[in-house]
Amino acid sequence: MQKRTLGQELEVSALSLGAMGYGRARELGDRDDMIKLLRTAVERGMDFFDTAEVYGPFTNEEMVGEALEPLRKQVKIATKFGWDVDPETGVSSGNVNSKPNHVRRAVEGSLKRLRTDHIDLLYQHRVDPDVPMEDVAGVVKELIAEGKVRWFGLSEAGANSIRRAHAVQPVAALQSEYSLWTREPEAEIVPTLEELGIGLVPFSPLGKGFLTGKIDVTTAFDKSDMRNNIPRFAPEAREANRALIDLLSTIAERHSATTAQVALAWLLAQKPWIVPLFGTRKLERFEENVGSLDVRLSAEDLAEIDAANIRIHGARYPDEHMKRVGL
Repeated sequence: MQKRTLGQELEVSALSLGAMGYGRARELGDRDDMIKLLRTAVERGMDFFDTAEVYGPFTNEEMVGEALEPLRKQVKIATKFGWDVDPETGVSSGNVNSKPNHVRRAVEGSLKRLRTDHIDLLYQHRVDPDVPMEDVAGVVKELIAEGKVRWFGLSEAGANSIRRAHAVQPVAALQSEYSLWTREPEAEIVPTLEELGIGLVPFSPLGKGFLTGKIDVTTAFDKSDMRNNIPRFAPEAREANRALIDLLSTIAERHSATTAQVALAWLLAQKPWIVPLFGTRKLERFEENVGSLDVRLSAEDLAEIDAANIRIHGARYPDEHMKRVGL
């Protein structure tokens, strides 16, 4: 699989697989299937995997650790700290917590659950407004010096936080939402990352499934599906946002590709230091997404997308969630 470099020296596969959507509960029926999928992804050449302590909490890291332990030398594992999760009970208060002592406890727990002696890429999951970014970067710098962490990352941080963290401990990557229907990072974040030499790992590169073209106004989500609470997935927004799918379908047909592959290929074409992070529970979807690496969008394709200037309807998260983004 093609490789890309995040920061100065973190070389990873050009696509990353996120495990958030599965293995989050011990009783989940397809846990064994998900472990098999992770191992199959390694066989296909992927070496960059993403999890977090709060997924579960804890159960996702445990599953990723079990899946990748036999293959540890072949892979890079990213995980995240930053939520107020009790290290003993796994109960989360729902609040952020990046106090240095809490970060250390979180990392020790992650190392144990991931069955490893080091974390390749450690992200702060969300900025903690009560803890100076210099203190957060400082404790990660210590963990790197101790060999427990290799590289430092941030998630959904604003440009000011990125600069403050990077001044203390070089940041290898920022993980934030970026896709054809979430292009806000282009205004300030992408230029900041380019200036500082920091990679970007966009999550939800397929717009939480919308850019696959398989979701329309009639699609019904399970009661537990978070998309029920996202303004962008309200029926009227879905109907308006189909204009983007129509455009992607035209380009996809030109390349004998799917809309999902075009959406991923578009991201890959933006910068050589962008590594899209997708999640899937099915091998066929994994194979489809990896197929985006063979889709080469032309300058004309890219210009056509920009010229369409399609306005996306609906916020990407509810107001309460957005308060934790871009600090």
